[in-house]
Amino acid sequence: MTKEVSVESEQHGKDYRDPPPAPLIDMGEFKLWSFYRALIAEFIATLLFLYVTIATVIGHKEQSGPCGGVGLLGIAWAFGGMIFILVYCTAGISGGHINPAVTFGLFLARKVSLLRAIFYMVAQCLGAICGVGLVKAFMHHPYNRLGGGANEVAHGYTKGTALGAEIIGTFVLVYTVFSATDPKRSARDSHVPVLAPLPIGFAVFMVHLATIPITGTGINPARSFGAAVIYNNHKAWDDHWIFWVGPFVGALAAAAYHQYILRAAAIKALGSFRSNPTN
Repeated sequence: MTKEVSVESEQHGKDYRDPPPAPLIDMGEFKLWSFYRALIAEFIATLLFLYVTIATVIGHKEQSGPCGGVGLLGIAWAFGGMIFILVYCTAGISGGHINPAVTFGLFLARKVSLLRAIFYMVAQCLGAICGVGLVKAFMHHPYNRLGGGANEVAHGYTKGTALGAEIIGTFVLVYTVFSATDPKRSARDSHVPVLAPLPIGFAVFMVHLATIPITGTGINPARSFGAAVIYNNHKAWDDHWIFWVGPFVGALAAAAYHQYILRAAAIKALGSFRSNPTN
């Protein structure tokens, strides 16, 4: 989610240049401290994300009264708010992915190399496991009793419905990521890079409102994987494939839609305007 734009001044105001596509495999990254610093940032960010959000879920479920706890609205705010905070903190270091589906979408758009994408996903999953592990250590009895914050298909919904919800929810998130970090848009509207974490966090918030009743809202394979590993219940593992396939399909669709349909059409229209500005 990092700002990847080179801005230059022209006669008619701001313009932009797209950064070159990331190489498929860049072995030189292993020699850079910035690469390892980015992995550490992704690990710590995902750890903090899972710790705060899963603790919020368990704390809410532990309340017995109908008005006790933060409610579903508070849980959605916890997820969206933490993404806003962590993307803001890590965007300049690692790009602030904090989600294998986001990393996958950016890889498809050639924003990151294959090696960086793989190592990011590993760091994110390890961070998620450690974050949920901290919740279990601090809230051991309620954690085991109240489901461990693991994603499952809710009673009354089919696996197909759950898969569709995860695809659409991840599409919303990854589409927002691409739109908020588009170099063309950043060059035109200088305030967009500063505000990028806000729409991304708000997208997570809105998707949680819609899909918590269906799947508990995954849209982040690391979040679902970390909770499933620590809780280790057969029901969580039975449905677990949904929380990888759904987000990855949603990310693929969002990357294709934004990069190869919307953005390509916008660039073509911009070129046509410059060649004949009187039209």
